[in-house]
Amino acid sequence: MRSASFIWNVCKSSFTFGLIGLTVSDRFASVVPVRGLSMSPTFNPPDNSSSFGLFTDDHVLVEKRCLTDYKFSHGDVVVFCSPRNYKERQIKRITGMPGDWISVPFSYDAVKIPEGHCWVEGDNPTDSLDSRSFGPIPLGLIRGRVTHILWPPQRVQKIDKKLPRSGLSF
Repeated sequence: MRSASFIWNVCKSSFTFGLIGLTVSDRFASVVPVRGLSMSPTFNPPDNSSSFGLFTDDHVLVEKRCLTDYKFSHGDVVVFCSPRNYKERQIKRITGMPGDWISVPFSYDAVKIPEGHCWVEGDNPTDSLDSRSFGPIPLGLIRGRVTHILWPPQRVQKIDKKLPRSGLSF
C-alpha cells in the first residue's frame, strides 16, 4: 500500500511539473538549438570545427512575450516557421519592417514590405536561405525573439541588435 501511494505521488508531481514546463515553454521562453552556418559568426562561428554537433552547436534562449503585440524591430534575431515548410524552424535577423523598402541583391529592384510582414536575412549571406529567396514573411510565422546564447558555456552572451551591411532598407 505504501509503494502504491509513493508511485501515485511521483506520478502527480511529474504530471504537474510537466504541465508547468510545457506552459513556460509555450508562453514565455524556450531553448532552441541553432543548426547550420546561415547566422555565422553570430551563431555557430567557423572555429567550431568539431563534428560533435550536439555539443558544439549553439543553443539559444527564445523569449515569446514579444508575440502578444508583435513587438519586433530592426536587428532582432527571430525564430520563425519556414514559409516553404511549416515544420522547419529557421533563425534569422529582421532587416525590414512593414512599410520599409528593401533593395534586392544582384538586381536593380526594390521591394516594399507589406503590412503584417517583415524581411529576414541571415548574417552569413553566402550560406543563408532567407527573404532574398522567398520574400517577406508574415509576422504570424514568428515563434519568438532570440535573446541569449546559453550553450556552449564559453559562448554564453546576450544577443545584440545589429543590421548586416548588405540589404539595408533605403
